[in-house]
Amino acid sequence: MRRENDNNMPESSRETETEGEMTIRQQREQGNQAPHNVVSLISQFADDNLTLVRNISTGLAVAGVIVIARSIKLITKFQAASEIPARFIERNVSLRGKVHSITERGLEVEHIPIHLPVVSSLLMKHKGVCTMVVHLAGVELTPEGREWLQKNMTPSQTVWLKLISRENDMLHCLVSQSRQGLMWSYCMNEEVLRLGLARTAPVVGVQPDSRLYWRLHKRLHRAEVKAEKKGRGLWKQDSLWERASKALRDNALFRLMRKIFKRT
Repeated sequence: MRRENDNNMPESSRETETEGEMTIRQQREQGNQAPHNVVSLISQFADDNLTLVRNISTGLAVAGVIVIARSIKLITKFQAASEIPARFIERNVSLRGKVHSITERGLEVEHIPIHLPVVSSLLMKHKGVCTMVVHLAGVELTPEGREWLQKNMTPSQTVWLKLISRENDMLHCLVSQSRQGLMWSYCMNEEVLRLGLARTAPVVGVQPDSRLYWRLHKRLHRAEVKAEKKGRGLWKQDSLWERASKALRDNALFRLMRKIFKRT
């Protein structure tokens, strides 16, 4: 009897082991089916509510753009020089603008922020026209130079203001404008110097020993030298006949003779 029981024990243990393996396999299959069922449910919900999912995605995208735009002031319309963040000036950021008038103080420019179709209308606070005073950095304009700017800078054209420094309520910038019919723009600071309608001046608000100062000074001085060599504007030289006539008029003997002839 003992031998028979001994012989039957391995078979029962094999059956137990087989049942245990089957149980483990079933648990694994159930475990694998659980994530699959969750994914299927999510997919089915997305298919049944496709419009809702799209609206939620669009809303999240717009909210993200608004947060980013607010943090970097991407679409903020600056009403005054004091509203421009200091980091914009430190990094010499370029802003878009529209010139409304040119006075003795400088250019009256309205800032035009970047326009985003939906976000701009949501965040736009000021809708009126408000201008900032912009000075051509490193340039001392003559009256002729001011008149030239009034003729050549129209409100219909967009200008770019590369921020250099800020002085109270005034911005010192490199002002660029596109030429009509051309793809590229030209710097108005250099242009008035190249035409002899201005003189170079110290760049306000920039340290004289900085790289930015010397880079700007070199660039503007090169334009002024071109005007001087070609005798334009301020550097225009009188002809030989004009110089001789002026010297004769300034001569004391000539003035005396004129007085004598007038008396007679």
